[in-house]
Amino acid sequence: MNAQPDAAIVVSNVTVSYGAKRALDDVSLTVPAGASFALLGPNGAGKTTLISVLCTLRRPDRGSAAVAGADVVRMPTQARRSIGVVFQDSSLDDRLSAWENLEFHGLVYGMPKKRRRTMIEAALALVELEEWTHDIVRSFSGGMRRRLEIARALLHEPRILFLDEPTVGLDAQTRQRIWQYLETLRRERGLTVLTTTHYIEEVEDADSVCIIDQGRIIAQDTPAALKERFGQRWLTVLPQDQEAADAILASVPQVRRLGAQRLALPAEDEAATDAFLSTFRDRLSEVRFQPPTLESVFLSLTGRELRDRADGQRDAEKAAGRRGGQR
Repeated sequence: MNAQPDAAIVVSNVTVSYGAKRALDDVSLTVPAGASFALLGPNGAGKTTLISVLCTLRRPDRGSAAVAGADVVRMPTQARRSIGVVFQDSSLDDRLSAWENLEFHGLVYGMPKKRRRTMIEAALALVELEEWTHDIVRSFSGGMRRRLEIARALLHEPRILFLDEPTVGLDAQTRQRIWQYLETLRRERGLTVLTTTHYIEEVEDADSVCIIDQGRIIAQDTPAALKERFGQRWLTVLPQDQEAADAILASVPQVRRLGAQRLALPAEDEAATDAFLSTFRDRLSEVRFQPPTLESVFLSLTGRELRDRADGQRDAEKAAGRRGGQR
């Protein structure tokens, strides 16, 4: 692997397979130090597998990867000292207090007692959990647990922070607060942040967005450049019944399925769009225009929505976010 002194993360031709399924297929990317870098892709695209490789949890079958200059296979201990990780699923010990969870993390990283205490106090203050320092984590809301996990990931002052779907199931206010913490740290510490997420709005301000699907990188650039190059205006519709859906599919060659029921068609041609609506308006339950966005970029490149999930699952996540509380 060629040395790249200004790069926080370098991935070269990485391939990972699980049996016959190829989770990552010859993936290469570079993340500059101090950058905000986003991986976008549906469930099963390979995002979590790539995070696992970079966190030294999974050896690549082929290729190489380095974080903060340390090869993740040949120098795993050095690599781990440079990174902090917030996994999609909580890994806190809910039988311990917030302080005890952070204390254990500091001990694992060999932090001296005085430094450990100072950093724990600072981390809890950052995520606004000082009031619950000695409360058992089992009593915490979903939002509080996620904030504590971020505090833990930052405790040993890593140079790179990996966030794997860090805000799934959280309410909008908590999500916004978490991103404010991270942006502050990125400015103050020069922290490199690599995020995987389903939430498009969370990465609109990222320095670079990498779109991954079926284990392959299909596009990478700034959000503005991706929208300029691949973004389209789409009309998404919900037919009233299967008969209406079949009629649309039969008469509009460019139409694409979105999940089980909704359909999408390009809306750049106003005359064609008007003609479509004139024909089918009375057979549609929902009509929505979607301007060029990162979501439309993904739709244009893959023919599918980024949030490749059933509406029921989406509703369940929203409900979970409401239950997560605002504490």
